[in-house]
Amino acid sequence: MAAGEMVELVAARNDINTSDNLNIFEGYQKVFVVNGENLKVADFVNTKLTCSARTQPPAHGDVLTQAQTGGNAYMVVDFVNTAMTAIYGFAYYDGTATAFNTTNTVSSNNAIATMSGATFIPATVTPKPNWYDWTVYPDIVLSEDNYGQEAGATKSFGTMPEKAYIGCLYRGRTVLSGNPRYPYQWYMARQNNPWDWAYLANDSQAPVAGQDADAGQSGDIVRALIPYRDDYLIIGCSTSMWIMAGDPAIGGSLNAMDMTVGIFGPNSWCFDGEGNLYFWGTNGIYKTNVPGTPKCISEVALPSLVEDETADPATYRITMAYDRVRSGIVICITKLADGTNSNWWLDLRTQGFFHELYPDECGAYSSFFYPSGNETQQGLLLGCKDGYIRVFDDDTVNDNVGPLDEAISSHIVFGPLKLGKDYGDEGVISGLNLTLAGGSSGGSKADSDDVTFNVFSALSAENIMEQLDAGSSPRISGIVSITSQRGGISRQTVRGVYAGIKIENNNKDETWGMESISFNIKQGKR
Repeated sequence: MAAGEMVELVAARNDINTSDNLNIFEGYQKVFVVNGENLKVADFVNTKLTCSARTQPPAHGDVLTQAQTGGNAYMVVDFVNTAMTAIYGFAYYDGTATAFNTTNTVSSNNAIATMSGATFIPATVTPKPNWYDWTVYPDIVLSEDNYGQEAGATKSFGTMPEKAYIGCLYRGRTVLSGNPRYPYQWYMARQNNPWDWAYLANDSQAPVAGQDADAGQSGDIVRALIPYRDDYLIIGCSTSMWIMAGDPAIGGSLNAMDMTVGIFGPNSWCFDGEGNLYFWGTNGIYKTNVPGTPKCISEVALPSLVEDETADPATYRITMAYDRVRSGIVICITKLADGTNSNWWLDLRTQGFFHELYPDECGAYSSFFYPSGNETQQGLLLGCKDGYIRVFDDDTVNDNVGPLDEAISSHIVFGPLKLGKDYGDEGVISGLNLTLAGGSSGGSKADSDDVTFNVFSALSAENIMEQLDAGSSPRISGIVSITSQRGGISRQTVRGVYAGIKIENNNKDETWGMESISFNIKQGKR
């Protein structure tokens, strides 16, 4: 499979409950799928050997060998399914051996556990990638002292949560939460072994859960798991934020990060290039270093952001992703049922917020920056309502909606502008002069297409905001082109207490840019 090439993982077809919440995370060259009671693994490193059922499987970490003419095939065992009919592991070879086959016998070194049946011949050999259920490892009979038990003892691997909707990888541990029956609980598998969930083990790498650790439970409904390197795990809750320092099996602690701010959901957060955490919280968009205290960065520019968006975690998904190419954060607010959306671009260079609406088909349910070594393939990916994966393309002037293209509607507004000297005084705005980008001879960039301008006036700033939003009934309007942009409207005047200017282009196959805008304000009396 070549880089950038999309290939279907056929075994996963119809194996996901799309009517239920779905989250994924990566670890050990695998993708772990967290889908309620439906827990799955997409395995991009292991080969699968199928065989007749074992009564005792090889252990995680045992080595299988298949002697072939001119060389051997080896497998470091990673996982065995519940029925003990499928063994997954990392395969490597020596001599002229190139792959496991269905002809030669396979034996185990029985280093950790004793496999029943000294040898077996694989019925099938399935190369990576593989898809299978994420379950605990089946019981093994130890051939040496291990896991804190003596040789000959039967080692069991516990049970996984009956349901989970949130997951992450932290300090080499797969972590789960979001169990509806225990919403405050978090669960961690054994370090470097996502198949071991036996919380009663007594070593420093043992599995651990909130009620089995000094760190304890969060005390609030868990909504997000946010690992920060291997130093901290932030547990975002509905009305509070908690931070775990270190490993809970060896002295780690769980402390309150903020007791007044909660997080929206499992995907409503991201880190920027400097390690700052951004998340959608109780009163808007928050920023913090780790460890640190979150501060709302949208309360001045967008004081009613949460109220205006009216997003309910039960029916909406909010995703956030850092675009390292454009130096900003894309915040997507999408209704799960139909893809209707409201989105924001947070430009980290200017600290400005820019509102965006995408076609319903393009409503984003997931976002991820793909850091390819090939610059033509790297970029921010959006998983959309219609099943397409989309990217932002600077060379495309329309939105792609499946097989069709849709015009991009874009605008910029100035105002409300106070025209009088004192409160309630009127004034006159005149001499509007708009300079579009381009117009000179030569160059490799295209000139700006035409734009429409509208000028509004009103007695209050609030009314100006309403007029700019509706875009109807301007006092004056017109079109500015690259060839006649100067002086064309300088004689037109607008009187009022407040004014607003809106410049826009809603045409398909067109793009525009503006270099400057200037106008005169003459103050009047009441």
